[in-house]
Amino acid sequence: MKHLVKIFILTFFILTFTNLSAEEKIVYLDLKQILNNSSAGKGAQDFLKKSFTDNQKKFLEMEKSLKKEEKDLLVKKTLLSKEEYAKKVDILRKKVIDYQSARRASLDKITALRSESRETLIKKIEPILEIYINENNISLVVDKKYTLGGNPENDITKIIVEKLNKELPSLNLK
Repeated sequence: MKHLVKIFILTFFILTFTNLSAEEKIVYLDLKQILNNSSAGKGAQDFLKKSFTDNQKKFLEMEKSLKKEEKDLLVKKTLLSKEEYAKKVDILRKKVIDYQSARRASLDKITALRSESRETLIKKIEPILEIYINENNISLVVDKKYTLGGNPENDITKIIVEKLNKELPSLNLK
């Protein structure tokens, strides 16, 4: 009987102290929203979209001129000698290869800029988040995409966006 009472008292204290220490502050944020809705993130997205559409227009015009050149060459096929036709076909192929490599390089450049701007934003978010965590005694911050639900009071996305906008108004991409 004495052992049963000791076990009961020990269990009571363990559960009481465990419950007291479990009251740690856990918050969440939406990293995607921070990256998309901060002024630097919006500016970077606008710049990248503009670059992409400008390149698309440029390459579309190049593609049209190459197709026109190909049609003209096919029309002249019967008028040209085999050697002359073969030379013009080779020249056209080289132009197509140059077009494809330029287009691929352009897309790779935009992809690299996008990745670089994302990394820059995340690097700027980290110290802001650390300061906020220390000031508010937060024990854990979770990205919203990894949570099933939560109290909207624990969402710190807007606060971090405001602090990021003050710290980094623009990324200056070029």
